[in-house]
Amino acid sequence: MRLTTIAMACAVLAAGGAIAEIANPGDVQYDDYGAVADSLSGTPGDAANGAKIMTSRGAGNCIACHEVTALKNAPFHGEVGPILDGVASRWNEAELRGIVANAKKTYDGTVMPAFYKTSGYIRPGNAFTGKAATEPLPPLLTAQEIEDVVAFLMTLKDE
Repeated sequence: MRLTTIAMACAVLAAGGAIAEIANPGDVQYDDYGAVADSLSGTPGDAANGAKIMTSRGAGNCIACHEVTALKNAPFHGEVGPILDGVASRWNEAELRGIVANAKKTYDGTVMPAFYKTSGYIRPGNAFTGKAATEPLPPLLTAQEIEDVVAFLMTLKDE
């Protein structure tokens, strides 16, 4: 009886692990407008961690280009990109996921970096060495970090 219970528990865990498969950046499916319907990580995003990523210089650093009133305690909000207040009232989750993963799929010519891309760069550098980097490069954010940022963005609705 105990062995059967353990075997069933392992089967449930294995099935759950298959559901939460992480999408390879090269395999992400964008629709004609750049939206990504499926979660990149298979795990719901954490809005609190998304806010940290958006304000972290070592991660997304979204506020370097965007102003976000909800993140007013973080210094130096940028003016290059649009203000993100009310963004979840303008775009749905799939559209936001696509924009964060690779905004160029939605807005050709944007200066926003592709945060979930590993190839197809023009003249990538290898840190501060002055040498060209070789592809594939690691994505700027992980699949889960993208989901976390999207979860935070989904909290930014017009009142």
